[in-house]
Amino acid sequence: MIVFAIKRFVLVSLPLVILFVVWQLAAVLLDDNTFPSVLQVFASFRTHLFDGDMLHHLVVTMIRVMMSFTIAMALGVLIGIMMGAFTRLNAAGDSILIIALNVPALVTIMLCYVWFGLVEAAAIAAVAINKIPTVVVMVREGARVVDRDLLEVAKVFQVAPLRYFFKVYLPQLYPFIMASARSGLSLIWKIVLVVELLGRSDGVGFQLGTYFQFFDIASILAYTLAFAAIILVIEGLIMRPLDRYIARGGYHGQS
Repeated sequence: MIVFAIKRFVLVSLPLVILFVVWQLAAVLLDDNTFPSVLQVFASFRTHLFDGDMLHHLVVTMIRVMMSFTIAMALGVLIGIMMGAFTRLNAAGDSILIIALNVPALVTIMLCYVWFGLVEAAAIAAVAINKIPTVVVMVREGARVVDRDLLEVAKVFQVAPLRYFFKVYLPQLYPFIMASARSGLSLIWKIVLVVELLGRSDGVGFQLGTYFQFFDIASILAYTLAFAAIILVIEGLIMRPLDRYIARGGYHGQS
């Protein structure tokens, strides 16, 4: 088991090591202020983390990400199930869904700020609105391909409505919900940074905008690596294990 864990760690970290080595060599060869080396970026990271307010801005951004993610998943799953289950509702809402999928995130952000003001609620709403359509699409497709025979069996045995939904119907959608969650997390934090850049006075996006004005590339990359590391931890400790659990059919054990 230990040997397997070591091998997996080496397999996962080797590409990163290669990337950092190539990055460092390229920075040395270019010798350009706009292309800082790995060592410079990590030095900047240490300064911002221990002597600056990086931790505060990371926490603020993560709160926005989690709030937007929760709202988008909840509404997206609900609408997706309804559109997948009811043909007429799907036909009526399909054109709106297509439009929502193709409206640029920047437009949504600007409109939310103009209509609701430069407030936290507008920022959260803008991010959630951009993510909801993609969740709807994935969950709707899952609702279309649920095992109808299994649903009929549950009806024959007169399973209670709540138990029918949570133990028979919803588990069949877990893989689709999980897929939308994993893809959505990476999309949402990128949109959150744009929201912070345009209309907030704190957060990673706001800091990136500030450092851009001073052409402080090392600080920009330090903040980027810090937040990317957090997302990787969430992916490794939560998303992947949960995805493997669902893929093995572990949720059926609760039926």
